[in-house]
Amino acid sequence: MEGLIYLIPVALLLGLIGLAAFMWALKSGQFEDLDGAAERILFDDDDAPDAPPRRPEDKKSQAPHRS
Repeated sequence: MEGLIYLIPVALLLGLIGLAAFMWALKSGQFEDLDGAAERILFDDDDAPDAPPRRPEDKKSQAPHRS
């Protein structure tokens, strides 16, 4: 029973820290766009840039080495 003297204030403190973190997330706009991430995963990015062209010296460095 003596342990409750320490555990109850610790539990209350952790609860207040969690509530403060939730309130901070609400005020900073973390929950503004709930559907955006769910919809972004469904559609391809057709506007994504292609890989840059390879330079000739890059091809030489990637040639297989024979021993």
